[in-house]
Amino acid sequence: MKSEITERIKSPTPKFFKKIRTIGLTLGAIGGALLTAPITLPATVISIAGYLATAGLVASAISSTAVDDSNSSAK
Repeated sequence: MKSEITERIKSPTPKFFKKIRTIGLTLGAIGGALLTAPITLPATVISIAGYLATAGLVASAISSTAVDDSNSSAK
């Protein structure tokens, strides 16, 4: 099972999922920057930043496991 996941992550990713991964990493970075800001932010902003970071990192992790099967031979 572990080797299957590793192979999926190493396989080529479709163009759509590459965009999702980039958007997810951007959202995660924005959320992380807001969470670690050196100024005091309202609780609502901190809460939203936590959700942004979580959603962004989950989206990037899930989109990394998508596999492009167009290069495979059809059965």
